[in-house]
Amino acid sequence: MKSVEIISVPVTDQQRSKEFYLKLGLQLLAEADFGTQKWIQLGLPDGGASLTLVDWFDKMPAGSMQALVIATDDIDKDVAELTEKGIQVGAIDTTPWGRFATIKDPDGNTLSLHQS
Repeated sequence: MKSVEIISVPVTDQQRSKEFYLKLGLQLLAEADFGTQKWIQLGLPDGGASLTLVDWFDKMPAGSMQALVIATDDIDKDVAELTEKGIQVGAIDTTPWGRFATIKDPDGNTLSLHQS
């Protein structure tokens, strides 16, 4: 094994979620129909693991992802930019292991920005 490649994010409305993640700063990597479903894959501009927006896993209900952490070099700048875009970001929390700010997607999936 060498890396984490794709993380599935459970959503109810793939198009609404795609727009949210694009607004967040991810880029569309792929969008294609397969059977009766759609594959939507997004990633950060500098690469790394990507996200796919899924609505087909029975045991993975929308909103159940609660621990995706996104690294940042400047959390204050990112929070300000996201807020300007209309994305609600929680207060920055300072801990011994870094600074964090929480974001919820339209289904309640939780992401955290983290600055070491």
